[in-house]
Amino acid sequence: PDEARERLARVLGGLAEDRPQQSDYAAGAAAAFAPRERAGEPRVVLAEAGTGVGKTLGYIAPASVWAEKNAGTVWISTFTRNLQRQLDAEMDRLYPDQLEKNRKVVVRKGRENYLCLLNFEEAVGRLGPGDAVALGLMARWAGATRDGDMVGGDFPAWLADMLGARLTVDLTDTRGECIYSACRHYTKCFIERTIRRARRAEMVIANHALVMIQAAIGDEGSLPIRYVFDEGHHLFEAADGAFSAHLTGAETADLRRWIIGEGRRSRGLALRMRGLLDGNDAAGQALDEALKAAHALPGPGWRQRLAGEAPQGTAEAFFAHVRRQVYARAPESPYSLETETEPPIEGLADATARLDTALARLERPLGALIGELGSLLDDGADELDTPTRNSIEALRRGLERRGILPLKDWRAMLRGLHEETPPEFVDWFGVERIGGRDVDLGLHRHWVDPVRPFAGAVAETAHGILITSATLTDQTGDEAADWAAADLRTGARHMEGPVEHLAQSSPFDHAGRTRVLVIGDVDRNDPDQVAAAYRELFKASGGGALGLFTAAARLKAVHERIARPLDEAGLQLLAQHVDTMDTGTLIDIFRAEEDACLLGTDAVRDGVDVPGRSLRLIVFDRVPWPRPDILHKTRRQVFGGRAYDEMLTRLRLKQAYGRLLRRSDDRGVFVMLDRALPSRLAAAFPAGVEVRRLGLKDAITVTRDFLALDGPGGGGL
Repeated sequence: PDEARERLARVLGGLAEDRPQQSDYAAGAAAAFAPRERAGEPRVVLAEAGTGVGKTLGYIAPASVWAEKNAGTVWISTFTRNLQRQLDAEMDRLYPDQLEKNRKVVVRKGRENYLCLLNFEEAVGRLGPGDAVALGLMARWAGATRDGDMVGGDFPAWLADMLGARLTVDLTDTRGECIYSACRHYTKCFIERTIRRARRAEMVIANHALVMIQAAIGDEGSLPIRYVFDEGHHLFEAADGAFSAHLTGAETADLRRWIIGEGRRSRGLALRMRGLLDGNDAAGQALDEALKAAHALPGPGWRQRLAGEAPQGTAEAFFAHVRRQVYARAPESPYSLETETEPPIEGLADATARLDTALARLERPLGALIGELGSLLDDGADELDTPTRNSIEALRRGLERRGILPLKDWRAMLRGLHEETPPEFVDWFGVERIGGRDVDLGLHRHWVDPVRPFAGAVAETAHGILITSATLTDQTGDEAADWAAADLRTGARHMEGPVEHLAQSSPFDHAGRTRVLVIGDVDRNDPDQVAAAYRELFKASGGGALGLFTAAARLKAVHERIARPLDEAGLQLLAQHVDTMDTGTLIDIFRAEEDACLLGTDAVRDGVDVPGRSLRLIVFDRVPWPRPDILHKTRRQVFGGRAYDEMLTRLRLKQAYGRLLRRSDDRGVFVMLDRALPSRLAAAFPAGVEVRRLGLKDAITVTRDFLALDGPGGGGL
């Protein structure tokens, strides 16, 4: 703890205001880096730090001390790319020398974020009209980039616009088709270089999904033994995605493409294994069987065939029955649809059995190929050079992860349609729709409590885990119940050994520096009224306004109505789901332009860190209740009914409100346009903050007058 305080003081120097809460937080967080007492029982610390405590540098201090003293690596995991970028910037304080920082700090993301040099070479080889200039600029960027990160890194958003969405996707490894050391660009591959650098770094800035997947499959050699999970309130959501399984048209079509190699970019198994198993008859036969069996999966054009009810092959026949059941039973809607799996419509049980048999027919030869590759490593131990061994190992991992593991999950899900679904899971059929058009459909399986497998996977190897956020606990007034909510959402209750709880309240004067207003005379279901409220409130604040929405469709409707009036008023309007720039770039512009306005949904609500006058007003379109889908209804029954709904909603309101004050001299107004905000949810706001219910006219006046106190020439406080 003392070393953590000293490191924090050294990093801050004389440039930051004195924050005793930050020093206390750093000392408390150091408990996660103490040696553990028993195998399988990591040191676990749940640390809530109110806005203004400075938790980022607060945990970087003990983490860097531990990494330095133990010549080890600490993985700092976040939920949003925005925080990854902020963390990377904060590391400049710890490592002011850029060469030292490049050695000791690595940003890790999934492969789909990085430029693939082989894909770039192939894109140059098939230059189309208008591609030459964009690809030439790409080449210049590739020579100057820090790590080849095309999503949230140093890749310029304007170049993405020039390339277009299709070409941008084509240049990254979005389909898991990497051929590893068989690629002539392997030694300078951005992805592989980042992985190698991460093994030697002191601090790795990753994201929850990547960490969970690697922990679950024991990826990439030895796993780190010390973790920091920032944005810890998102662990439940991240685990829900990482440990779920989806037997869908898109997933199965991707597996077929990966095996067979259909399409201009696809590199099938035959290409990946070229030259490795020459003369091995058993391997050749297994490969032929796998290629043949993969034709049972959906082929090119499967979406059109299913929409026209003309399926081809075993898998498409199953999905046709799923689609029929969903459309027969789900309420009519232009959005995505879902329905229970029981009872099945006529013909679905037979289609399920046939698909299970087809998947088993594919699983067997893929398993045989893994065995033959293992024998090759054993038999050729004294002859195989390093690149060949690396290629074989990569193939074995790919066959296991891309083939065997999903096939086992899918077959278990299909058996669940004949038998009873295990109580720890929830199954349902769904059709994903965008713009009234089907884009995917199939069978979904999620854990009822997804942090349970997360806790098992991470705690198995970890010695210390720090989980931190400004919104870990609920705000019911019962401290034990509030921390129990944090244990539930983070998986701490599933970890062996004691869990330490640490809380540092915000040093800011929320009651004096903020106002919370609930408007009672705007019909939230009338887009014209809602848009008018946003327009006038944004004008009253003079910009610096963040509009939050619980649905992208309502965001677009408001944007359409207020873009021109705000432009005429001299206020720039940015919008997620409308502007083509990525969310991080939109937030950067919003942060830089003091009088800009930004519309966004969940990713913006949780990922914005905008100190100063650039964010002085937040307007929320309606109370962010959980969506009552099949999965949530099941969890609601297990985790406490209405109390569970209210906990989730309070946490979302708490997170949104927390965007207002990022510095002690900030000032802001939080407006809820939904009169149906229950008083019991007002506990989401800090103690002492008055929640005023009033009409739109009065809210506009309060907003204008309150924010004018800190406006240009307003004198401040």
